[in-house]
Amino acid sequence: MAHYVRFDWAMKRLLRDKANYVVLEGLLSSLLNKEIKITEILEGESNQDAEDDKQNRVDVLATDEKGVLYLIEVQNNSETAYFQRMLFGTSKLITQYIKRGCDYGQIRKVYSVNLVYFNLGMGKDYVYEGTTEFRGIHTDEVLNLSPFQMQQFDADGVKDLFPKYYILKIDGFDKVAKTPLDEWMYFLKDGSIADKPKAPGLERAKEVMLYDTMSESERRHYDRVMMDAAIIRDNVETARVEGRAEGEAKGRAEGRAEGEAKGRAEEKIGIARNLKSLGLPTEQIAQVTGLRTEEILRLN
Repeated sequence: MAHYVRFDWAMKRLLRDKANYVVLEGLLSSLLNKEIKITEILEGESNQDAEDDKQNRVDVLATDEKGVLYLIEVQNNSETAYFQRMLFGTSKLITQYIKRGCDYGQIRKVYSVNLVYFNLGMGKDYVYEGTTEFRGIHTDEVLNLSPFQMQQFDADGVKDLFPKYYILKIDGFDKVAKTPLDEWMYFLKDGSIADKPKAPGLERAKEVMLYDTMSESERRHYDRVMMDAAIIRDNVETARVEGRAEGEAKGRAEGRAEGEAKGRAEEKIGIARNLKSLGLPTEQIAQVTGLRTEEILRLN
C-alpha cells in the first residue's frame, strides 16, 4: 500500500512549489464548488518554516487572480478557543492586506478553510460553512445590497463582502466517498487515495506526497517531525490521565458536591503541572486546560 506523507507537513514544504498548486486548488475547488486557480502562496508570520517548529497548527495563505485570499489551516490538537482563533486569523488578514489610506471598498474577500482533527463544537455533520448576514429583528428579512453596491463590489449580497468560513471535521467523516469533497475527506482522514480518484488535485497528490519518492533529507525531516508530534500527543494524554487521577483522588476526599467541583479544578491543575514539567509552552498548556496564564505561571 502506498504511503503518503501527512497533509499538514506537505502544506509546509511540498505544496508551496508552484508546480504543486494544483493539489491545493483541487481541495478548494471541491469545497467551494467552483474552479480555483492559485496565483501565489503568500508568506506571513504564521506560516514561516522552521526546523525546530513542533507546533501542530499549520497555515497556508494563497491568493487567486481576483485577489481573493484563501487561508487554509490544519489543527491537530483540541483547542477550546479555536472559533476565536479563526476570527483573529481573518481579521489579521483583512488589516494586513489593505494599504493605509485605501477606501474600504478595497478590502479583499477572505475564505477561511479549517481542517480540524478534533471534535470542535457540537454537531453531527463533518463539513460546516459560516457567513455573515444581517436580518431585521421585526421582519426577519435579510438586509441586501443596493443595485449600485452590487455593481460596485461585484457581489450578490452583503454576506459576499464578509469572510466566509469552512470547518472540515476530519475525524467526523465515516462515509463512503461519493463526491469529490468526500474523496478529499477520506484522504485527509486515512491518508489513502483511490487508484483513479475523481476529485481534482488528488492525482497530483499521489505523485508529490508519496513518501518513497522524497529525498533522503526530506524523509529524515518528515520522520523527525512525526516523532515529535507523537511525543507531544503522548505527553498531553499522559498529563490528562495523571491530572484526572489526581483530581479524582482529591475529589473523593471532599464532600460530594464540593468534591466534584474541586476535583474538576484539581484535574486541570494536575494536567497543567504535568505539562509544565514536560516543558510545554504556557500558551499551549492554557489551550489544553482552560486555565489562565497567570494560574499556570504560579504552579510549581
